[in-house]
Amino acid sequence: MNNETIRKLQHMRLPAFAAAYQDQLTKSAEYEAMTFSERLSLLVDVEFDTRHNNNIKRLIKNAKLTNSSAFLGNIEYLPDRHLNRETLESLASNEYIQQGLNVIMVGATGCGKTYISNALGVNACQANYKTRYIRSPELFCEFQAARLQNTYLAVLKQYQKYALMIIDEFLLVSATEQEQRDLLELMEYRCGCSATIFCSQFSIESWHERLGGNALADAILDRIIPSAYTLRIGGDVSMRQRHSRQIQ
Repeated sequence: MNNETIRKLQHMRLPAFAAAYQDQLTKSAEYEAMTFSERLSLLVDVEFDTRHNNNIKRLIKNAKLTNSSAFLGNIEYLPDRHLNRETLESLASNEYIQQGLNVIMVGATGCGKTYISNALGVNACQANYKTRYIRSPELFCEFQAARLQNTYLAVLKQYQKYALMIIDEFLLVSATEQEQRDLLELMEYRCGCSATIFCSQFSIESWHERLGGNALADAILDRIIPSAYTLRIGGDVSMRQRHSRQIQ
C-alpha cells in the first residue's frame, strides 16, 4: 500500500512530497510522537518549499543574467564609488517593481553597473518577479528580426510581461531613428506598469542628443526619467582591475 501511495504521488508530480513520505516511513520511530496533522504539515512544507525554490531557479535561468550569483549583500561600498547605500537598500525591497518605477545607473566602464543590476535581477527573481536582462544592441537586433518575421507586436507584448527588465549598455551607440521608434514603443508598453533598469556609460544629460535630439527623444525620456531612481557610480579603478589584483 505504501509503495502504491508513493507511486501515485510521483504520478501526480509531487516528487518532494513522495520522498518526504518515504523518509517518514523509513524513520517511523522519529515521527511516532507527532500527530497526523503535524506529519502532513511537514510533507506539505517540503513540497511547497521545493516548488518555490525550483521556480526561483527557473526565473533566474530565464532572466538570462550575465551573473546569476550576483548578490546585493556583496556590493562593495568603497569610498570612491560614491554608492548610495540608502537607495540600494530601498531597491532591495522590490517596491520600485510594484510601483512600476525605473532605475538609471550611470558610470564608466568597469564601475560595476552590470553586477549591481544583476544583483537586483536575482533579488527580483527570488521575490517571484519575472525578469529579463538584455544588452541594448541585442534588443534592437531582436526588434529588427521581429519586423522581418512579422512578430513585432508579439515581441513587444512579451517584453511587457516582464515585471523587471534590465537594459545594459544603453545608448552605447547613438540610436538610429528606427531604434528610437522601437524604444518609444517598448517604453509605451512598459511605462507605469513595469520596472526597467537602464545601465549606461553616458550621463543622463547627454541622452537626449544620443536619442536624436528630436521629439522622439523627448517622448522616450519623458517615459524613463521622471519615474526613475538614479545611481551615479564612481570609481578611480574599475572593479575588474581591483579583483584581478586580488587574484594575483
